[in-house]
Amino acid sequence: MIFDDLRVQGCYRIQTEPRIDERGWFARTYCAEEFGNHDIDFRIVQSSVSKNTARGTLRGMHYQRLPSRECKLVRCGRGALYDVMIDLRRDSPTYLQWDAVELTEDNGQMVYITAGCAHGFLTLEDNTQVVYQMNEIYSSLLFAGVRWNDPAFAIQWPEIRPLVISDRDRSFPDYRE
Repeated sequence: MIFDDLRVQGCYRIQTEPRIDERGWFARTYCAEEFGNHDIDFRIVQSSVSKNTARGTLRGMHYQRLPSRECKLVRCGRGALYDVMIDLRRDSPTYLQWDAVELTEDNGQMVYITAGCAHGFLTLEDNTQVVYQMNEIYSSLLFAGVRWNDPAFAIQWPEIRPLVISDRDRSFPDYRE
């Protein structure tokens, strides 16, 4: 796996290194030793998947409040998505900055999102499947979010307009420090 730093400190684009033969290909998507070599202490305790029927589906921007230290490893199982993270850690040098990576079933890339960052995505194709692996069990009591189009973040989304978005995600208030 190849780890590339993103603008948000502690977040990475991770490229798989497929081994190709007559059957197709095989690639490692997680290795505790390789993550440790990049000072990432990440142990998977929960895995989830979302199927998004329509192109233009927006989910996010979600995070877990303290005391949760939830980190995520996100990849695309089918289709394509624009995956976004926002740094909400007040003590971080990249506080309130965002970054994004296009994940597709063909490019084999993943995103590691560190604790204290909000996460969301916009689907670029119909029937996009997103696979998440987390280091902590989800807690509905610690769930929080910020609005995807909040001017405090000025995220540059793709030209595709969000067509499907939940009332909850649409109604997050403006971010306040």
